[in-house]
Amino acid sequence: MRYLPLTPDDRTAMLSAIGVKSIDDLFVDVPGPAQRDGFVDLPRVAGEMEVERALSKMAGRNVAAGSVPFFCGAGAYKHHVPATVDHVIQRSEFLTSYTPYQPEIAQGTLQYLYEFQTQVANLTGMPVANASLYDGSTAMAEGVLMATRVTRRNKAIISGGVHPHYVRATETVVHAVGVETQALTAAIDAEAAVIDAIDKDTACVVVQTPNVFGTATDVTKIAEAAHAAGALLIVVVTEAVSMGLLKSPGEMGADIVAAEGQSIGNALNYGGPYVGLFATRDKLVRQMPGRLTGETVDADGERGFVLTLSTREQHIRRDKATSNICTNSGLCTLAFTIHMSLLGETGLRKLALLNHEKALATRDALAAIPGVEILTPRFFNEFAVRLPKNAAEVVSTLADHHVLAGVPYSRLAPDAGMDDVLLVAATETTMDVDIQILAKSLTKVLGA
Repeated sequence: MRYLPLTPDDRTAMLSAIGVKSIDDLFVDVPGPAQRDGFVDLPRVAGEMEVERALSKMAGRNVAAGSVPFFCGAGAYKHHVPATVDHVIQRSEFLTSYTPYQPEIAQGTLQYLYEFQTQVANLTGMPVANASLYDGSTAMAEGVLMATRVTRRNKAIISGGVHPHYVRATETVVHAVGVETQALTAAIDAEAAVIDAIDKDTACVVVQTPNVFGTATDVTKIAEAAHAAGALLIVVVTEAVSMGLLKSPGEMGADIVAAEGQSIGNALNYGGPYVGLFATRDKLVRQMPGRLTGETVDADGERGFVLTLSTREQHIRRDKATSNICTNSGLCTLAFTIHMSLLGETGLRKLALLNHEKALATRDALAAIPGVEILTPRFFNEFAVRLPKNAAEVVSTLADHHVLAGVPYSRLAPDAGMDDVLLVAATETTMDVDIQILAKSLTKVLGA
């Protein structure tokens, strides 16, 4: 028997209090194609084995990333995760842990969060990192909110190279509190264009490198322009492995770094859960969302860890909270930390180099196909190409031939007028034979 704690009158009263007429009104922001208006096609009554078989059949309609040549990226990347990572996070003390509301009792959790913060600070080239946010897109939103608090200004300039989904997630969060955003037109290599958009009202400039088209840019001049105008620079990174090879955001003058850590220790997982990375400079630490884990000594002089600077979280002072980030994707954070520990600085650099080499090989193979134009001038492990046909249709056709060729940009931004642009990513998991199959299949589909 289902337990229904609310009566129809309770629901009516709650809906009236928030100013909507029906429960359906709560889902107006969910795109129509993503909404289901009926039941899943399953038998009403069935045994466990029948249900398992039916669900397995449904799951079999997906093309698994590891089963075919795979070149999809655009913010979520297929990397090899060593078996050691999964083995360690499966330990019960990690698998069942949650937000440490009595944190000092959970010394093991605090220690790995401390190690995580240290790794993120080193990776981003920043002095301070927190104990993670939910994912890269919400980390970017928190960065914009933080910049408005620091500068006491109300406008964010967002580069046309920032992932469209990150832009939408940020707009959803910050518009609710009255922050203005100015998202520039999508551009493959125009990070510097944001300089022209900076004015006296600008709280922050948001740039991404490598950007959504894969273009890697030194944003030092953008940082100088932002600082000259009294604004902050937020650098977004969707591919964390790139920081093993490229100049770090901190070296380029970033004030805030918002990144996605999925690439290290975490699988694709159908888009989540992921792990947000967030780092900033010392002087801004008290405006940082989330919390920090710090190192100290106890009364006996023994090393210990404490949760600190968490006073802006809602469970501490609800009315003074600056965000609703009260926990993190803890297990994903631990997976990140273990994988980083296994790699070390040298291993991460080797991994990054291998990614770049695979991307170069993929680029060369595609560039040899008549009609295919390489658009990204400099990249890490992902680049954009222009096809002589609709990119989404080409990808769909190749999927039918068991090749996942990439992500059509139109899928991220349907109104950008880039229906012929395809984003192609390669990682250390890309084999030479995969590249050959992609090139051969694409040549056939394009009729080249």
